[in-house]
Amino acid sequence: MTKHAWYPVGECDDACVRGPRRRAARTRQLLRIGRVLAVLVVLALAAPVVWRIAPQRRHRFSRWAARRVLAALGVAVVVNDRRLIDTDPRVPIGGLIVANHVSFLDILAIATLTPARFVAKSDVLDMPGFGRLARRIGVIGVERGSLRRLPGTVERVADALRDGAAVAVFPEGTTWCGAAWGRFRPAFIGAAHAAGAPIMPMTVSFTEDDGYHCSAPAFIGDDSPVDTLRRILAVRSLTVTVTAHRVQLPTPDRRADARAAQAVVFGETAGAARTPAALVG
Repeated sequence: MTKHAWYPVGECDDACVRGPRRRAARTRQLLRIGRVLAVLVVLALAAPVVWRIAPQRRHRFSRWAARRVLAALGVAVVVNDRRLIDTDPRVPIGGLIVANHVSFLDILAIATLTPARFVAKSDVLDMPGFGRLARRIGVIGVERGSLRRLPGTVERVADALRDGAAVAVFPEGTTWCGAAWGRFRPAFIGAAHAAGAPIMPMTVSFTEDDGYHCSAPAFIGDDSPVDTLRRILAVRSLTVTVTAHRVQLPTPDRRADARAAQAVVFGETAGAARTPAALVG
């Protein structure tokens, strides 16, 4: 792939990923695999029915499906909703979700709270089998190596926001280990500006049952999806916490909005990103 000067590159590598503090027994791992396969079969049969016969239930179905897959993997979900939005939880909320990016589990974790159209690498849309599913659920592909096509993708996100959909983006542009993070890039913040849509910062974090940060779900370095999945299955007790922060209204300065969202998502007092070199312990 051709990489331009602004191509997002994370500083995390294989050294950032540590094994689980407590490993799941082999039988438990095999049981989880069986559960995941069973859930995927059920979803493959139920999703077309819901989409065609009961479209008004898509939102609730998506939340339920995300929770079922995570549960099958042995991942507990904790939601900390600070958005201060007084609405029926069955009703979808539109806006631009901006979140940190650690793993492909981020998508499922966010979907348990607010199902959304996700912006993902265009390669995802070309994957056999999964690509078709991604298109069906409205994934918006972005060619990270092409600056020329970026404005068109941003406009597609803006159009979705104008239609009232929630769209989730990962402004770091790549995955990090979860203990370190990158700078939020402002490109897709411009979609919220163009659509006049609110910005919804969210933080996704992974911990083991002893409360310590868990890097096993991270998808970085030379990882393949299978490598990451194996580590997830090997964690005895994994919890993903989704924190939805107070909704922000866009200002005329998208870069300032990106810095503000970054500070909220990472709990920073300043806009500087933390890197692996700053980690201790």
